[in-house]
Amino acid sequence: MLRRALRVLLTFVMIASAAVVGTVATAGTAYADGCYTWNRTLSQGSTGEDVRQLQIRVSGYPAYGAVLALDGVYGPATAAAVTRFQQAYGLSADGIAGQQTFGKIYDLQDNDCTPVHFTWGELNRCNSDWSGGQVSAAQARANALVNMWKLEALRHALGDRAIVTSSGFRSVSCNNAAGGSPTSRHMYGDAIDLVGTPSFCQLAQRARYHGFNEILGPGYPGHNDHVHLGNRSSRYWSAPNCGI
Repeated sequence: MLRRALRVLLTFVMIASAAVVGTVATAGTAYADGCYTWNRTLSQGSTGEDVRQLQIRVSGYPAYGAVLALDGVYGPATAAAVTRFQQAYGLSADGIAGQQTFGKIYDLQDNDCTPVHFTWGELNRCNSDWSGGQVSAAQARANALVNMWKLEALRHALGDRAIVTSSGFRSVSCNNAAGGSPTSRHMYGDAIDLVGTPSFCQLAQRARYHGFNEILGPGYPGHNDHVHLGNRSSRYWSAPNCGI
C-alpha cells in the first residue's frame, strides 16, 4: 500500500512539475515503478524490449488455446491480449497500451516484478538459485515469471480466488526425488502444480484461456490430486474427468 501511495504522489509531482515548466506529459508517460517503467504508448507496429515486457504481463490473456509470443513485436495477437486485459479490469478496451493500462500493471506487480498474489518462493521450492534444471538458472527464473503472470490472469478470471501452488521449478535431482517424468517441464521452470480450491476441474477448464498449452488433471494418470499447468512446443491437454 505504501509503495502504491508513493506512486500516486510521484505522479502528482510529475504533473505539477510539467505544468510549472510549461510541458505536457504524453499519453504514454507513466509514473515510475520499482520493477519496470514504460515511457511511451505502445500499439500495433511498436517493437522493442518495452513491448516484450508488456507481453510478459498480458501473457495470460491470449484467448482459448493460444499462447502469446514474447517476441517484442506488437502485432494483432498482442493487441488482442491487451484488449482482453483491459476488459478484464474494466479499462477502456482499445488494444493500445498507454498510461491507464500501465497503471493497472503497476498496481498488479511488486518491485521484484512478480504479480502481487504470487512469489518467487512459491515457484521454486527446490533450491535458492534456480540451478540444476534443463535450462540455465536465468532462463528457468524467466520462465517462472511468465507462469506467474498467467496464474495472475487465471486467478482474476476465477473471481480473484486464491490459488494454491504445490510445486514449480525443479532441478533434475529435485525432479527425480519427486518421482517426476524425465521430460517434466518443471525442470524448465515453466510448469506449476496447483492444489486446494478452486476445484481441480475449475482450474483445468479455465486454464485453457490463459496461455497454458500443457494441462494435466483429474483422470490423467498421477494427476487426480492436483492440476499441472505448463508450457511445451505443442498443445497437450488431458483431464478426462473434467471433460478435457
